[in-house]
Parts: sequence; structure tokens; C-alpha cells
Amino acid sequence: MQPPQGRGQRSHRRWEPHGAEFPPALLLQPGIQTESRDLQPHPECILSGIMSVNGKKVLHMDRNSYYGGESASITPLEDLYKRFNLPGTPPESMGRGRDWNVDLIPKFLMANGQLVKMLLYTEVTRYLDFKVIEGSFVYKGGKIYKVPSTEAEALASSLMGLFEKRRFRKFLVYVANFDENDPRTFEGVDPKKTTMRDVYKKFDLGQDVIDFTGHALALYRTDDYLDQPCQETINRIKLYSESLARYGKSPYLYPLYGLGELPQGFARLSAIYGGTYMLNKPIEEIVIENGKVVGVKSEGEVARCKQLICDPSYVSDRVTKVGQVIRVICILSHPIKNTNDANSCQIIIPQNQVNRKSDIYVCMISSAHNVAAQGKYIAIASTTVETADPEKEIKPALDLLEPIEQKFVSISDLFAPTDLGTESQIFISRTYDATTHFETTCDDIKDIYKRMMGSEFDFEEMKRKKNDIYGEEEQQ
Repeated sequence: MQPPQGRGQRSHRRWEPHGAEFPPALLLQPGIQTESRDLQPHPECILSGIMSVNGKKVLHMDRNSYYGGESASITPLEDLYKRFNLPGTPPESMGRGRDWNVDLIPKFLMANGQLVKMLLYTEVTRYLDFKVIEGSFVYKGGKIYKVPSTEAEALASSLMGLFEKRRFRKFLVYVANFDENDPRTFEGVDPKKTTMRDVYKKFDLGQDVIDFTGHALALYRTDDYLDQPCQETINRIKLYSESLARYGKSPYLYPLYGLGELPQGFARLSAIYGGTYMLNKPIEEIVIENGKVVGVKSEGEVARCKQLICDPSYVSDRVTKVGQVIRVICILSHPIKNTNDANSCQIIIPQNQVNRKSDIYVCMISSAHNVAAQGKYIAIASTTVETADPEKEIKPALDLLEPIEQKFVSISDLFAPTDLGTESQIFISRTYDATTHFETTCDDIKDIYKRMMGSEFDFEEMKRKKNDIYGEEEQQ
């Protein structure tokens, strides 16, 4: 089976403003750089497409044309050096600057996950080409191993001893057969009450197996999930296995030319449904009357609205700092050791393996995804900061990547909204976390959707609305 493919054309068209009506929903997003495609799929950009499909009139405003917030996609390579204030220009060994397209916060898409569903249901996939990530690995005792997620892989894996393999295989069979709507598959477990810790005990799984199951399959960042009801974890493991089953090598996808292609797809979608994009618009003020947003002032004019979606940088008085993330972009001239020379992969270092409270992530992409010069690899290590020495914290990941040709280090604050928008009708997204997949971002999108619309996000309902406009024939 092939990953979703678009029409094979990269379009750099920008949607210009049209019409003078002011919309009920207005979105603010960090700046889009028109020269070098400096954008990434912020929750705001995805929501603009979704809200347009849902019949909202949407005006999407972007700040000046400087580098778009933290989660930009940078090309050429010279611009990355400038952004991190590195002296000089990239050495000739890096190839042509235009061959590079570096996502500052790269995230993979789960093949069966929420963002791929949003892309498929909104038809944004027609503008994108995806490639499967070649491997998913987990760190144990200083080495990396392929993540086993099928019965066959479990039996072949060198991560576990013989008896552990049999117990883990039994656990995987249980998860595969589990159906939350069929109590016969529960085997004495109450999915809404039994904790995941107790489920692991039921199958007599050891600590190392629990580590890679919770962190590399269920993709939890901490161990808090162990004392929660098990249903969510079982469904997460099922998602991983089903995503892996779709394409075989790993459960992850990544767009050719990087994540900068995603917002362009959502911009087109929004425009098809009557949304308006206004670029390079400085935001002077969010206009509040009687505690409720009524508009946004830009260049002396007020665009009136009933609801506003924005990221934390616009509303510092309505968010709180909840932590920090360190990210290190590494340029390599070699694939990562012990990954079978994969040209793309993810590595998760579970917290317990390095005596931490949160996991360390590595994702690696290369010229195979048209994001680097031929023979070059981009590996990004990231983790939640826990001490006063973040670079020391991320060292276990960097040790796996040596030798490193060039490093770009950033430490960013994480913000979460203190205002949920109930009264103000201002809906604020969360800052991107340290994970290397989009599932947590999609949870944020669905949360904002629910607060705005008063109902749960429903993929099937979205499909129906799209069919009402296009008709089912044209969708084929």
C-alpha cells in the first residue's frame, strides 16, 4: 500500500485577501515568510481549514514576513545559519543551500492517526506527497533496538529474553483482539477502571518491556499513564500497530519537502470554502468589549469577529509558562548507527533508561524526503527541560548521532492557556511539545474545536459536510 500522494506539484501560491466582509472566526498565526517557505502546520492553520469546511467564515491573518515563530520550515540553509547567529556561511560540503528545507520542529504523522484522517477527510492530501519513515527504534541500556509491535517482531526481537517474548506476544494478541464495545474481549479487565499498571501485572511484563510499550508504542511522554484506566493506552497501542500495518516499515509518514507543505494545503482548502488569507498583517491590538473579543486591529483598521483563534505569543496575559523544551538540530553525513542505514527514523529514549521524568526523542530525515542535500541527514533531538543544564540532559541522544557536522541548539518556553475562551471567545493553542509526532497537537485541535463549537470533533460529520458541497462523485 502506498502512502497518500498528491498531484506531484509543489505550488508556492499564497492566498491573497478577497472580499470585505468580516468573519465570525478569525485566526492569528506567527508570520509566514513569503520568500523562503517559512511556515509549519500550527493548530491555527489546521483549524482554519476545518472551520471553513464547517461553514464558518474565516479570516486568517499572519504577522510581518519575518521568520514564522518557532515552528518554521527554513530554506535555504544559509537562513538557518543566520537564524541561529552562526558566523559565516555553510561550508561547501553541505551542498546547495536551496536543497535544504529544515523543519525547526519536525513531527511525524501516524499513518492511521488523527492528522492523516484530517488531511484525508479535508482532501488536503491532494496537494501533498508522503513518504514512509523507514524505522522506529527504542533505546535500552545504551543501545538502540527496533520497536517490536507485531507478534513476529516480538519473537525475533533481541530486546527481550525468551520467556519475556512469550509474555509480550500474549499481551500483543490481547491488545489486537481488544474491542471496547465487546466485553468478551476484556478478559476480566474493566477498561474504564483497571489501571495500565495492573494490566502489565496481569501479563507479568518486566520493567524494560513496560518502558518501550508505554513510551515507544503508546507514545506517552511520562509514566503518569500507569495509574490511569487502561482503555486509552490499549487504544494507543492499537493505533501504533494499525498504522504500522498500513505501510510496513514504520507507523510514521512525513511529507516530501517537509512540513511547510501542510499549511499551504490547508490554506487552499480554506480558500475553496470561502476563507480569506491576509499576509504580512501586523497585529496592533485584540479588541475586547464587555470581556468578549469583537475584533483585531491591524494598520489602523479593525477586522471584526465573533471568535478568535491564536497562539500564545499574541496573548501573553492569558497564558502561563508550563515548562521548556530543548531541541538540537544536527546535520550528519551518515545514517544513525544500528538503524540498518535507514534514511529516516525515529528513536525514543524512555525516561527510566536515563533516570529522567520525561522521554528524549530523536527524529531523522534526509535527502530521501527532499529536505537535505544528497548524502546528508538531519537529526533533531528534543526533550522537556528538567534541570539548569539542558544540553547535558540531551547528551544521551547526541551520543547516538556522532559524528555531528553542525549543531543548532534552541531552548523554548512552553505555554498553555489560562483562558479557555468560554467568556472571551478567544481560543489559544498550546506550544508544541517535545514529541516527534502530531498526536498531541491533534488533541489540542480537537479540544479547541469542542470549546468553539460546543460539540466533539467528528470526522464522519466533516466528510458529510464536504460531500454536501462537492457531491460524492467529485471526491473520487
